[in-house]
Amino acid sequence: MSLLPKNLETLKRNAKKNIMPLLTPYLLKLRINTYAPYIGAGIKIEHINLDQGLCVVSMGLNSLNKNIVGTQFGGSLYSMVDPFYMLMLMHQLGSSYVVWDKSSHIEFIAPGNSKVTARMKIPSNEVKIIQKLAKEGEPVFREYQVDIVDDQQKTIAIVTKTLYIRLRKYSKSKDQNSRIENFED
Repeated sequence: MSLLPKNLETLKRNAKKNIMPLLTPYLLKLRINTYAPYIGAGIKIEHINLDQGLCVVSMGLNSLNKNIVGTQFGGSLYSMVDPFYMLMLMHQLGSSYVVWDKSSHIEFIAPGNSKVTARMKIPSNEVKIIQKLAKEGEPVFREYQVDIVDDQQKTIAIVTKTLYIRLRKYSKSKDQNSRIENFED
């Protein structure tokens, strides 16, 4: 009898280790698609493949995301893109790396009068480039750009995201020391 709980725990751990990676994209998509601010804005993940670094997000025009002139609200357009590059890189790089949003910029090109879509893609060689740049422990800043397009593929906005990436073993001590040094200046 005493072996049963131990075996059960082992089975649970093995199931989590083997099944969770398969479920992660589905659970992530479900979680984000049921996130209250995204529901209100009408933002929806259409497709996500974390291993391939691909995410397609859409947003229909509705009464909750229209601005005062009846077009897509700029904050909702930005929200479509906000977490996805970070999430994809966190997945591809693994837990040995820290990935944070550093800065963002949105350029409005045309009014959004219909459903809009953002297709975010991490280039296939990007992980190797980041690993090479980060191997000595220095912070790496990578910039990604995505077009938000309407139903006719006309560009509505361009979002530029800059991400901070660093090997986790170097992130705390050096970052804290630089903050202390900057504070003392």
